[in-house]
Amino acid sequence: MKEVYLYKKLKEKKTQCRTCAHRCIISPGKRGVCGVRENREGKLYALNFGKAIACHIDPIEKKPFFHFLPGSHSLSIATVGCNFRCGNCQNWQISQAPKSDKEILGENLSPKEIVKMALENHLPSISYTYTEPTIFLEYALDTMKLAKKAGLKNNWVSNGFMSEESAKLIIPYLDADNIDIKSFSEDFYRENCGGRLQPVLDTAKLMKKSGVWVEITTLVIPTLSDSEEMFKNIAKFIYQELGPETPWHISRFSGAISWKLKDLPDTPVEILEKAYKIGKDAGLKYVYTGNVPGLASENTFCPKCNALAINRMNYIIHRHDKSGKCPKCGTDLNLILK
Repeated sequence: MKEVYLYKKLKEKKTQCRTCAHRCIISPGKRGVCGVRENREGKLYALNFGKAIACHIDPIEKKPFFHFLPGSHSLSIATVGCNFRCGNCQNWQISQAPKSDKEILGENLSPKEIVKMALENHLPSISYTYTEPTIFLEYALDTMKLAKKAGLKNNWVSNGFMSEESAKLIIPYLDADNIDIKSFSEDFYRENCGGRLQPVLDTAKLMKKSGVWVEITTLVIPTLSDSEEMFKNIAKFIYQELGPETPWHISRFSGAISWKLKDLPDTPVEILEKAYKIGKDAGLKYVYTGNVPGLASENTFCPKCNALAINRMNYIIHRHDKSGKCPKCGTDLNLILK
């Protein structure tokens, strides 16, 4: 447990959390939307500090990052909790675990121990992932500072629904951020996620402007986030606001592993292929499909001559690039290699 870094004390011992875009006003004895920040006698505490619910070594492509340290592995950590309640969540057992004032589960693991583990396993990066890292900001930030001193990279896999104050706290220590743009509809965010779209877009723009490597992921959910108009709007936003070099991951939904959408079918491959074409037609250099192994659209091709630069199959990576350049024409492939 640790006192929250970003909050304001209010009258009657209430507090306003300023960690995410909800900016919850929390009465004594109560928690915010995330389920892990609790007001105790007028002070706000992060109950999940130092309590890792998950700690694994993953391929960096699983995050997914395709242009950040490609072919490497990353130490991945998370705590319980989330500031969203997405019906499609595949990690709902841990993201929604502390809601309704439930116990904060997790193994005691200090920031120092996390960094030591990464170094001992010769891993180049630490990923803050599985649940929303914004809700374990204090734990993540303390770890990131130590990791940076030790020469490790830090990356977030995030819904982007953070406050500007939080973003500015982590940016000096953050190397890469994969941000979900789940839809381009405020209605979708309100009804399916319990959030809003605009703060997500603002976060993505701020990260890119600040020099953090950004990749975008969109989970395509049948009937909810699979319209041609939505694909065009997201592709346009990425191209105009983040830059054509920003990778866009278009991922297949699976009802079987979702929290509340088990009755929906898996996303048809042809819908993913349509979104892929829309992204390329919009001028994006790197568009990828996810959760369908074997499609050529998992690979990285040179945006100039279309030569195969990185081949991917089930996290088996074969790099054909020459130090981040196209093996055929020498075009820069926008890879972060170290």
